Amino acid sequence: MGNAGSSAMRGGSSFSVSGETRFAALRREIMSPSLSFLMEAHDGISAKIVEEAGFRGIWASGLTTSAALGLRDSNEASWTQVLDVLEYMADAATLPILVDGDTGHGNFNNVRRFVRKLCERGIAGVCIEDKLFPKTNSFIGDAQPLADVDEFCGRIKAGKDSQADDDFVLVARVEALISGRGMEEALRRAEAYHRAGADAILIHSKKPDASEIFAFAERWANRAPLVIVPTMYYATPTELFRQAGISTIIWANHLLRSSIAAMRETAGRIHEDESLVRVEGSVATVKDIFRLVGNAELEEAERRYLPERPAAGAVVLAASGGLTLDQPKCMLDIRGQSLLQRLVGTLRESGVRDVTVVRGYRKEVVALQGVRMLDNDRHAEAGEAWSLACAREVIRGETIVAYGDVLFRRYILDSLLTSSADIVVAVDTLAISHPRPGKRDLVTADHRFSGDYLDDLPAHLLRMAGDIPQGEISGEWMGLARFSARGAEWLREEIAAMEAEGLLEAGDMPLLLTRLAGKHPVRVKYFTGHWLDVDTLTDLAEARNFT
Repeated sequence: MGNAGSSAMRGGSSFSVSGETRFAALRREIMSPSLSFLMEAHDGISAKIVEEAGFRGIWASGLTTSAALGLRDSNEASWTQVLDVLEYMADAATLPILVDGDTGHGNFNNVRRFVRKLCERGIAGVCIEDKLFPKTNSFIGDAQPLADVDEFCGRIKAGKDSQADDDFVLVARVEALISGRGMEEALRRAEAYHRAGADAILIHSKKPDASEIFAFAERWANRAPLVIVPTMYYATPTELFRQAGISTIIWANHLLRSSIAAMRETAGRIHEDESLVRVEGSVATVKDIFRLVGNAELEEAERRYLPERPAAGAVVLAASGGLTLDQPKCMLDIRGQSLLQRLVGTLRESGVRDVTVVRGYRKEVVALQGVRMLDNDRHAEAGEAWSLACAREVIRGETIVAYGDVLFRRYILDSLLTSSADIVVAVDTLAISHPRPGKRDLVTADHRFSGDYLDDLPAHLLRMAGDIPQGEISGEWMGLARFSARGAEWLREEIAAMEAEGLLEAGDMPLLLTRLAGKHPVRVKYFTGHWLDVDTLTDLAEARNFT
């Protein structure tokens, strides 16, 4: 046998956060005189959730790993497919993993190859059960046939002889009680497996109470650590397991089961409503997914390894009045944060940190740390183009322009930032069939949204206004646009042209963008929802669900 330092790790590192190897960490948990807990996971993201919950080890369940692949728990997933899933889990979390190895995927030869491959990936231990290959789940049927004791002991010895780290843990799972063979047979098998080299014994029962487990534990008398899976006898107080000297409890399948219940409810609601309104506020945010999978680390790596490019700036037009007399719209509370705070937060998450806000109505209450404030003192009489002109000196290089009363998913902003166009505007195609009354940001483009995945023909703005006939509407501008460095120059030139023509003071953004489209290509990026313009109290209520 080798040691951790000599293991050839292709997947997750063999070391945990504390510097202790994962092999040693699992052995410590199994051998500890105090009760330990392993939580089920079946893929990379569930492994990360187990770690964040505070558990010190993961049970890679055969049942849930198979089910997550849409397969039965009957060795329908090959051992190489299981290895692939385990590698993702080991990469996602630093915790030690005890994998449900079923029967070892065959005879002694399969077991020793499986153990070698587990060690290469930093998987800290395996549990194998004394049944025949291909296995049948323990809760299906009665009197399942068991492996010959001597043959199964050979599997155990082969596994221990093949481990690449002295701390690798092999748990032998005794199925005698499950198959109706009785207590004496369970004890006989456990003792034989212990003598063959098993580091711990998992005693399994499907009775609704823990009477068999306590009887076995009393007679076993701590000859080796005892592991249990209380799926059926879940109502037994955990303290009784401590008193019985149980080493480790495995919570075997509850993350997958809870996710099935949640997914079923969410899918049913969306199907019934043909809308996301009822579910959007009750599911995990996309930001949470990004956090779990480590997007922040990727962004840091990009800063380290990719050529640096000038960061984009942003101008937020927030001079308009509010829904109430005492507060500008941009300062409305959205779950403990102002609308402006949430908007600036989205900008910063996408790397847009140099933000300028043009304020006007009740400007004294419009404040946000780290944001440049400019004032439009003529907000009551002048339009948005005038507000934008107040910030013309900061429109240098790549620039985002956004209304101060909109919310949008980050992917929309990221899509604009990665566009090769010099000017690109975000347009919601849902307005084609459901134009909102009184909207003046309706769009006509030279190419309408088709919904065809293979349709990559670019669309360009022809006109933006409020009086576009229904049959000519391509969508609604979402109050979000991006200008490249060259596009920013064109924007400043157009502001100057409107000023010279006496149109700037009363001009709005639709007029400004329409004029730009008459001189330069203005790319239209189509989206289907996932944004909100806060114009009414109803919009405000929806905004509190949007986030």
